[in-house]
Amino acid sequence: MENIKYLLRIPLFYGLPDNQLLEISRLLLERSYQKGRIIFMEGEPGEALYILKSGLIKLTRRSEDGREHILHFVNPGEVFAEVVLFDGGDYPATAEVQEDCVVGILRNQDIERLISQNPGMAVAMLRIMSRRLRAAQEKVMHLALHDTARRLAFTLIKMAEDHGITKPGGIYINFNLTNQELANLTGSTRETVNRMLSSFKRSGAIEVDRQRIVIVDKKKLEDLLR
Repeated sequence: MENIKYLLRIPLFYGLPDNQLLEISRLLLERSYQKGRIIFMEGEPGEALYILKSGLIKLTRRSEDGREHILHFVNPGEVFAEVVLFDGGDYPATAEVQEDCVVGILRNQDIERLISQNPGMAVAMLRIMSRRLRAAQEKVMHLALHDTARRLAFTLIKMAEDHGITKPGGIYINFNLTNQELANLTGSTRETVNRMLSSFKRSGAIEVDRQRIVIVDKKKLEDLLR
């Protein structure tokens, strides 16, 4: 029953009848992972779709020169690794646990059978993939066309939208984000990010509270994108 209540809050399963939700809940394998664990590696055979129930997960890829590029931070309620269901290939990214997490796992063979019974699930999954593709295209555009300050401003605004909590004093990005991770998100170096963050602080756009970035004046960041 608890799994059914959880599934009802996930867009992928909106509108499914109770009997199918019950079947999915029976197929859903649950695993707990501690911070720092790798759930799957880029290039490993893609065997399942994942749903994050709690915690935070980082999806990354490695470039040919070995540098890490952060693709996405997965929030609770999000589906990830869904692409392997359609192409049957390897995992296109590495999933690393950022905060202790609990994930639900649905094996490809089980999902394929469920989709054959309910085509609406396939449409919902394609919508999820479309949103990811649009976000990736937007990120590529900013990386290609903008300087470091603009790329960093865009990234901070996006992180605030996806992970921000509004409190007195500003919008708190609700997890610790190292300067190296910001560099990996923006295609820059840690030293450059350090300088840009100091500049943003001097301008009054951001503050740092207990290693968490607080956007004090979002408009000042948005002005950089114009």
